Amino acid sequence: METWAQQFPHLYAPSHWAEGGVDLQFGTEQPPDELIGKAHVVGRTEGGIVVCQNDRGWRFLPGGTREPDETIEHLVRREVREEAGARVTGPLIWLGGHRAHQRRPEPYRPHLPHPVSYWANYVVDVTVDGNPSNPDDAEQVIEVLVLPPDEAITYLDARDDNNGVMAGLVRLAQAMGLV
Repeated sequence: METWAQQFPHLYAPSHWAEGGVDLQFGTEQPPDELIGKAHVVGRTEGGIVVCQNDRGWRFLPGGTREPDETIEHLVRREVREEAGARVTGPLIWLGGHRAHQRRPEPYRPHLPHPVSYWANYVVDVTVDGNPSNPDDAEQVIEVLVLPPDEAITYLDARDDNNGVMAGLVRLAQAMGLV
């Protein structure tokens, strides 16, 4: 039987994010909560998957960086509200995460795990019932769409600054029967 890594070699391939000085490796084993520094979600809602675009033209799944003393559930709820104007309506379902090894001598933010942290990904039911709140210190979301999974993949692949990771997460969620 083919493994997820064999089925999705691009998602599982080691990568380097030069802007952040981070080496990344995807996997489906769930790390301890205290090592999670970021989270993104495949938000399921009536009509499909929630996708976003910011003022730089990047397309992505809602998510972001953990705040001090923030639980994973609060992180997901906050980011979904800020970036998609949506509300979480179901439990978080673990999808997978990137083990992030930072080359920088200091963490991105003092409260984040360093030098190893995880960028977690979840599938969660959401309801889009507002607009992105676009906090001043965050990226500015200019478009939120709900698209069927295949259209969400095409949309994300068209302008993803994460080297196809976001569309790969939707593909993996589809293959796992989660969307």
